[in-house]
Amino acid sequence: MPVHRRLRHTEHVSLIATGHPNGEIARHLAIAPKTVANHISSIFAKLQVADRAAAIIRVRDLDLGRP
Repeated sequence: MPVHRRLRHTEHVSLIATGHPNGEIARHLAIAPKTVANHISSIFAKLQVADRAAAIIRVRDLDLGRP
């Protein structure tokens, strides 16, 4: 995966971990909400989780989402 996409996914993970909804993430990253949803689906698959709550737990357990 290109570096810019990894960095973008890291931003998504940080925002998910801090409880931001998709619309807010979209505004923060200046992208479409559908793009956020697609990225989050990809992140969930990589983390092997089914939902946002499980992703937050996994991210915190792995100490991701922190600068």
